[in-house]
Amino acid sequence: MVLQSTIFIFLYVRKCSLVDVYLLRHGKAENAGHALADADRRLTRKGRENIAAAGRWMAVQELQFDLIAASPLVRAQESATIIAECLGEPDHLVTWKALAPGGNPGSVCHLIGKPADLRAILLVGHEPLLSALISRIITGNENAAIAMSKGALAKIREFSPARSPSGELHWLVTATQMAGMR
Repeated sequence: MVLQSTIFIFLYVRKCSLVDVYLLRHGKAENAGHALADADRRLTRKGRENIAAAGRWMAVQELQFDLIAASPLVRAQESATIIAECLGEPDHLVTWKALAPGGNPGSVCHLIGKPADLRAILLVGHEPLLSALISRIITGNENAAIAMSKGALAKIREFSPARSPSGELHWLVTATQMAGMR
């Protein structure tokens, strides 16, 4: 009986492998105006520069992603594309509607847990969803006071969808910090 339980536990852990989840808030975007819908706001020059600096920092850190999932909004798509180009991973880009403003952290956790054999995934989206997602993963609820400035990047280590979801906030850096670090 003990051997059967041990084998089951091993197979269950193997099937629900842990993944590192990185969360990037899009860069600074144009202001919404009368003729410009929120979904169509593009990155400003400064926003593109900050995201490119973040991409270079990620390359220096030798970060690699099996999947780069972005909100469908233009500013998140642009941010994800810049990062993918910096890392030489343009074929890893996908769009997740669940990452759009108003998205549900539970839905995003479910999507993270779907693909098999991922070691690292980058999510590119918006506030307050990203902070709520970090909070849900590390505390089990969305009440933690976490703030992600534009272009900030967080790492959740050992995300597991099997444990309601869970993971450990390993670090959170701002765009300014990444631009200053090499």
